[in-house]
Amino acid sequence: MGRQEDRIRAALAPHGILIRGGVGFDGDGPELESGGRARSVVLLGNAGGSIWRSFSEWRQANPDAADPLDTWSMGVIRPVAEALGGTAYFPSERPWRPFQQWAMRAEGLKPSPLGILIHPDYGLWHGYRGAIGFAEPIAFADMPARPHPCDRCPGKPCLDICPAGAVMSHRFDVPACRTYLVGEGEETCMRTGCIARNACPVGAAYRYPPEQLRFHMAALARR
Repeated sequence: MGRQEDRIRAALAPHGILIRGGVGFDGDGPELESGGRARSVVLLGNAGGSIWRSFSEWRQANPDAADPLDTWSMGVIRPVAEALGGTAYFPSERPWRPFQQWAMRAEGLKPSPLGILIHPDYGLWHGYRGAIGFAEPIAFADMPARPHPCDRCPGKPCLDICPAGAVMSHRFDVPACRTYLVGEGEETCMRTGCIARNACPVGAAYRYPPEQLRFHMAALARR
């Protein structure tokens, strides 16, 4: 990666948003606002609580904002994309973009039993806040193949500890999770964060701070 990525990194670093890799396309990339299709997409997101200080300060100044994390992400990333002649894409914005597929290509990630892509270093404590597409190709470094963290986890504590029984090796039962959260979960997961997610030993050093855990659980319960 080169000068374009250096500019993105410098503009977003104060907000804790990181470059999370990129994907190249050969004629089949997402549409660009300027016309044509992107030849490259740079993925942007957080590792651990990297965005929480900046987002919290913004939220204090904008207490009535709807969908605050998505609104903040758009407000931070879109001006950077426009300044660099790119197109911003967001997971919460139509038309829906295949962010999980892009992430799997860019960082070689695979889903965990909770449905969240698990990172070999960050574990379940990361996210994708947006992406920027460009008309020009960008050379991205090849990601070395790394074992799926769940395959080398002997105890797999996430499968047995969920009080709602929502976490299974083959799927995550979202309705069961939400039903629990608005009932008994008020005294457990809603206070401390998802018990199954907290039990994962991978990337424990990147676990979200308590306020961020509660924010994400409240958002999940409202959906």
